[in-house]
Amino acid sequence: MRYDPGMGPGMGRGRAAGRVTALAALVLGAVAAGGCASGAMPDRVMPDALLTAIGTGTAPVIVDVRTRREYDAGHVPGAIHVPFYTLLVRQDDVPGPRERPVVVYCEHGPRAGVARLALRLAGFTDVRYLDGHMSGWKRRGLPQELR
Repeated sequence: MRYDPGMGPGMGRGRAAGRVTALAALVLGAVAAGGCASGAMPDRVMPDALLTAIGTGTAPVIVDVRTRREYDAGHVPGAIHVPFYTLLVRQDDVPGPRERPVVVYCEHGPRAGVARLALRLAGFTDVRYLDGHMSGWKRRGLPQELR
C-alpha cells in the first residue's frame, strides 16, 4: 500500500487498526476522566464498605477487568470476570438493569478507567471504582476468592 496524505488515522490498515484507535481513544478518555486516581470520592466505593455489602448480600455488581491469570490468582469475593478490552462487546455479561450500581476494578486503576468509560457508553448509569483497586484490597489483607 502506498502512503496517501489524505488518509486519516487507521485508514487503509484494516479492521485491527480501527480497534486499536478506538481502544486508544477509550484509554485517553478514561485517563482524562480520572480513571487512575484514588481517594474517597462519590465515584468510588471504599473496600471496607464493599466487603460489608458483600457480607450482607447487598453488594453491587462487581466486575474484575484484569486478565484471566490475575483474576484466577485472587479476586474480590463475588466478582465476575470481564476483561476491560472486551466490555464493549460483552456488556450483556454484566447482570441486571443498566441502572444497577456496578463497581469495576483492576490492579491499579487505568484498565478500570477504560472499563468505566465503556460501561457508561453502553448505558450503565452508576459505575464506580473500587478505591485503591485490587492492590489496595490486598494491602488491607481483605479476603479473596481463588478461581
